[in-house]
Amino acid sequence: MAMGGTPLLLSAGYSKVAPIITLILYMISMIIIAAICRKKSKSLSSFFLADRGLGGWMSAFSYGAAYFSAVVFIGYAGKFGMGMGLSAIWIGLANAIIGAFLAWIVLAKRTRSMTRRLDSRTMPEFFEKRYQNKYIKLVSSIIIFIFLIPYSTSVYQGLGYLFEMIFDIPFYWCIIMMAVLTSLYLFSGGYFATALSDFVQGIIMLGGVIVMLVLMFKAPQVNGIEGLRKLTQAGYGVLPSFEGDRLIDSSAFNVIILIFLTSFGIWSLPHSVHKFYAIKNTSAIKKASIISTAFALIIGVSAYLNGGLARLFFDQIPPEGVDSIVPQMLIKANFPGAMLGLIMVLVLSASMSTLSSISLSGSSALIIDGYKGYIKKDASDNHIKTILRIVCLIFVALSAVLAIYRVDAIVTLMSLSWGTLAGCFMGPYIYGLYSKKVTSTAAMVSIIGGIVATFSMILIFGAIEGGSGFENLIKAGISRAPLIGVITMALSMIITPLVSLFTKKPSEEHIKKCFEGVEN
Repeated sequence: MAMGGTPLLLSAGYSKVAPIITLILYMISMIIIAAICRKKSKSLSSFFLADRGLGGWMSAFSYGAAYFSAVVFIGYAGKFGMGMGLSAIWIGLANAIIGAFLAWIVLAKRTRSMTRRLDSRTMPEFFEKRYQNKYIKLVSSIIIFIFLIPYSTSVYQGLGYLFEMIFDIPFYWCIIMMAVLTSLYLFSGGYFATALSDFVQGIIMLGGVIVMLVLMFKAPQVNGIEGLRKLTQAGYGVLPSFEGDRLIDSSAFNVIILIFLTSFGIWSLPHSVHKFYAIKNTSAIKKASIISTAFALIIGVSAYLNGGLARLFFDQIPPEGVDSIVPQMLIKANFPGAMLGLIMVLVLSASMSTLSSISLSGSSALIIDGYKGYIKKDASDNHIKTILRIVCLIFVALSAVLAIYRVDAIVTLMSLSWGTLAGCFMGPYIYGLYSKKVTSTAAMVSIIGGIVATFSMILIFGAIEGGSGFENLIKAGISRAPLIGVITMALSMIITPLVSLFTKKPSEEHIKKCFEGVEN
């Protein structure tokens, strides 16, 4: 909110009509997609995997749209742009090269081929069949469900703050509106509806970021190349610095850490890997690798470049906090009302794509892996599909309720969810695709070790940062979440092959079943 409680939009002299019309048109398009896709989800396979028949364009846009959300456009871009300046664009560049292109090249073919061969539909199910361990599915499904809820909650809460600040719409109505919209097309059409909406939303995102950057560089605060020159002279240029009281606080160190977390972490997140399960064929994978890279390059670099201009608008973080930096920049830049509406829909599109993917992955962990795997093993696919739809709604509702009540402990935990999930699953997933010697015990040690390492490092870093009392200790430790996530990911990649050296190897018959005919 602006001074005196006036919404930023009105305090800057804007009419709310054009942005609201843009928002309504977007919502109508999502409702139409839900209606179109309703007949595309008759079976469990069609609801959850779109019958493993998605083409390159839809798969690429679905992957890219799920990659970027309000967390990137508003939180990361504002916070790290303010702190690092233009050097934050290296994060977006690495996201495109490592997080998109290399991920598709290294993982997509083998994931698609091996999951079909093992008839696995989820990451926990893949672990169970690849490692012949029924407990690994239970443990991994619980971890996925628990850590995807705060992830989802934080995206809802970030969007709620943004819309409340700009439009003066009550926070809880923003959350309810987004939850209903997500539920509608997810419940109606499952993954096909999600992928189709991601395609539409991806186009909106591409158009929105281009418009945003053009208008931002025309703003008097930036004044084109002159703004870049000012930032460079002030020490906020493209090249990050290792200078600072501590190496751990330098911009260069944090750029490197964030590159590793956001670019390699995506390799083993359940809702991202899911895109590889559902793609149609090798030809579609080749196409998707190029398209998703171009998409991530435009979106990622643009988001961080926009955030990197923050120092031209603010001398210090505004009183409303880091999450208000980008919204206030948009207002201060005096964007036309319709263009501001387009950019608001851009952030909403990015977030809705992420929310639908998270909801589907989190719900499948509970129902496909938990309920069918351990409680009702003889359940029919139609029964599971019905229960999965209901749990998707419950997942969305639970995330929305936690966001409405602004449960700080849950939202704070989100900053660790990306690194924790990647740290638990990276070793078992990547080695499981490529190594014939990795063992079931090693995979389980990595998964459980990821949880233990995460919370141990929270306490260790909390003590190093001077946190006193349990609550302050936890908060101080979580402030180092990106570094903790990177360390956990590295440990997973080291522990998995190391433990495999000393534990029982899988049978040759099983290895043949897993790897024979798997595409390289």
